[in-house]
Amino acid sequence: MTQRHKVRKSVNRAIGPTVAVIAVLAMIGYAIFGPTGLYAWGDYGQSVEKQRVVLADLTKKQNELKNRVSLLDRRRVDPDLAEEYVREKLGAYHPDEVIIPMDPDAQP
Repeated sequence: MTQRHKVRKSVNRAIGPTVAVIAVLAMIGYAIFGPTGLYAWGDYGQSVEKQRVVLADLTKKQNELKNRVSLLDRRRVDPDLAEEYVREKLGAYHPDEVIIPMDPDAQP
């Protein structure tokens, strides 16, 4: 058996395990660095926290709107709220009144 033949035989025997090792390494790399891999979990956690903050803000606004709707119920309208609503929408005010615009985001 020549030296060249021995080298070819060794290379042919090594091709199968080499391809298998490369395939396993590719799968491990995808499991770690892929779009749903281990590194992506950190981003998902941050995204979930941001969405929870948005959900809390929306829930707060929803509760405020529910309260306003209940105050504007036809059967039992809050007179102060109805007057405020009419004045705001129609711009109706008495000549001796002074209107002071307030910042809606200002907290008392």
